[in-house]
Amino acid sequence: MNTRKVRVRFAPSPTGPLHMGGVRTALFNYLFAQKHGGDFLLRIEDTDQNRYVPGAEEYIMEALKWCGLNAVEGPGIGGEYGPYRQSERKAIYRQYAEQLVQSGNAYYAFDTPEELDELRAKAEAEKNVFSYDLHTRQQLNNSLSLTEEQVQAKIAAGEPYIIRFKMPEDTVIEEKDLIRGEVKFNTNQLDDKVLFKADGMPTYHLANVVDDYLMKITHVIRGEEWLPSMPLHILLYEALGWAETRPQFAHLPLILKPTGKGKLSKRDGDKLGFPVFPLLWKDPKTGDISRGYREDGYFPEAFVNLLALLGWNAGTEQEFFSMDELIEAFSLERVVKAGARFDPEKAKWFNRHYFQQKDEAFLAEAFKPVLQEKGVEASDELILKVVGLVKERCEFVHDLWEQGSYFFAAPESYDEKTVKKKWKPDTSEKLQEIEALFQSVEEWKADAIKEAFSTFMNDKGWGFGVVMVPIRLALVGTSAGADLFDICEVIGKDESLQRIRKAMEQLG
Repeated sequence: MNTRKVRVRFAPSPTGPLHMGGVRTALFNYLFAQKHGGDFLLRIEDTDQNRYVPGAEEYIMEALKWCGLNAVEGPGIGGEYGPYRQSERKAIYRQYAEQLVQSGNAYYAFDTPEELDELRAKAEAEKNVFSYDLHTRQQLNNSLSLTEEQVQAKIAAGEPYIIRFKMPEDTVIEEKDLIRGEVKFNTNQLDDKVLFKADGMPTYHLANVVDDYLMKITHVIRGEEWLPSMPLHILLYEALGWAETRPQFAHLPLILKPTGKGKLSKRDGDKLGFPVFPLLWKDPKTGDISRGYREDGYFPEAFVNLLALLGWNAGTEQEFFSMDELIEAFSLERVVKAGARFDPEKAKWFNRHYFQQKDEAFLAEAFKPVLQEKGVEASDELILKVVGLVKERCEFVHDLWEQGSYFFAAPESYDEKTVKKKWKPDTSEKLQEIEALFQSVEEWKADAIKEAFSTFMNDKGWGFGVVMVPIRLALVGTSAGADLFDICEVIGKDESLQRIRKAMEQLG
């Protein structure tokens, strides 16, 4: 099994936006393939047409592209094992479903949805749970309880039917999961899953196994929610005669809420103010908009880095990894079994790291759309200077505006707490003298302004705090910001004096 070329697939259903847990599954598949010189495939599992959501497939592809998880085969890419949308492979599946019926591993079931609903309701009333399994199948409307003649008559009459897998009795399925180790299942506790629906489409179970076989998948790396499906899939491989080439399984741990209890959901993000999807999503039915990491200002490398460490570690103290470093370090052996708690603050911390690594020219370009949105026109030189002065205080590109808006526009108001604490009755009088001093500075450079200011303050015997905060308040509107003299140089002499005069007028 291990001598074959490694081939893995990410096989999402286009039923809505891709959750970050899904992106992590894609990432781990991608890393595993790259580490072993294998192939990473994208397959769209759209057999459930009732749940299909327009735009979801395009969203999935764009999200993977943004993260740098490029498949070598898939929809729009091609490959010798296509097509890669299950809806386009419809003709393939029936023959395998019929093969299972002929071999006695599956059967036709003619029960109507209404009949099954009635059985479920009856069981619920008796405080039981109805299950279509080895205990009930002989009493139901299927080819196991009917004669061959009755079955053929129903089919000839065009009566709708589904094909169910015939779960063997009292069989123990043992399998080594590459993450969880040995897992066991007893078939007596499993139901007869539907393999082929009345609408001519396969269910996930049949399509998944058939496609993985035909596409020569060697490893199935997926979320732990699919662990209960593993015994059925193993039995399907055996029933179809493919046991020798079936893939190895690895079931990834859940991504947990920030509290550590329960699976991370969109509701958690809405409640605590962080996205759970890679890209912004607009629901085509309701128009509701869900936030995305990209639109919230995260860099793809930060998003990928934080996802990689949710359930995996390299066994070292290293926390920042480039994609190449992740590929080099990755192994399924270091993926944990327990759920991984998501920390939104840690996500910001990752982005801050990658933000600080960025070239200032790159950040200046990224900042331009923010300035355009604010209606600000500024030269490339000014933008680059501002980025250099405020970069250290930022985690995201949009922080550049929050930390440096005063470089582009005079403050319209002043922080009340700072005014109350630092603007004394004689402050305006002192600032008049500072204004006169600034008027006399000939070379309007930060160093020259600072030198003139320091000499003046020493001559006066004033404490620096007496006027530094009021000047900053006049220039910025708050007590925070870049170096005071850098601000003066960047906004210019006239603007600096104008802002000081305005503050004196408004604050008295």
